[in-house]
Amino acid sequence: MNAPLPSPTGRMPRAQASTRRLLVSIHDVSPRSEGAIDALAERLERRLGHANFAMLVIPDHWREAPIAGNAAFHARLRQWAGQGIEMFLHGWCHRDETPATRGLAGIKGKHMTAGEGEFLNLTRDAAAARMRDGKALLEDILGQPVAGFIAPAWLYGPGALAALDDLGFALAEDHMKVWSPLSGKVLARGPVVTWANRSPGRIRSSLWFAGLARRALPVMPTLRVAVHPGDVTVPDLLASIDATLARFADTHAPSRYAGLLA
Repeated sequence: MNAPLPSPTGRMPRAQASTRRLLVSIHDVSPRSEGAIDALAERLERRLGHANFAMLVIPDHWREAPIAGNAAFHARLRQWAGQGIEMFLHGWCHRDETPATRGLAGIKGKHMTAGEGEFLNLTRDAAAARMRDGKALLEDILGQPVAGFIAPAWLYGPGALAALDDLGFALAEDHMKVWSPLSGKVLARGPVVTWANRSPGRIRSSLWFAGLARRALPVMPTLRVAVHPGDVTVPDLLASIDATLARFADTHAPSRYAGLLA
């Protein structure tokens, strides 16, 4: 079936928005960024409605912010989950501790992330151990299953992809798709819109891409947007996030990732 065409204004009729999904997530949820997460959550709620977004939790961000034993943060995680926010496992430490120096993995590690492709070069056993430990920890805190697994920087090596087959996660996501590791079925396709705040050049390029996405992507049935704690430090990024959410929410219904499995 052909996708509905936008109106001459470039926007879908609102009646069609309910059949199209907007999936939004806050990455890098950990004790070291709690204030920024609160600011992002408040911003998303204003644009999307109550709890219409996901959170990606890091068990021990750069091995400097463990959630194990942090009772206050456990309470925050349960509070967010209790509001209906989907909670994904987001690696273990978010740091690439086995960096490649050559080949495709080396190129990805150098140009697609700042040393944060944790699951890019792990063996199957090492990846499975981190996934298993993180899943058990987060589910013990939440008292419910995690929504799925999303690798830091959306980067998976062969070992990580193989390990996903062993762990029973309902959902996984990379830059270009969402899929079910249980069935192997691709559930949504298309680039995730996100912003980079590490340098002026990356800020400019992410602003350019978000502007292009606002014009080009609303014809797709599923749109994805991801925000990071560092985004709150750059006013231009926040303005771009607001503009992108407003544009996408005009044509697509803010939704839960789990709806892709229905």
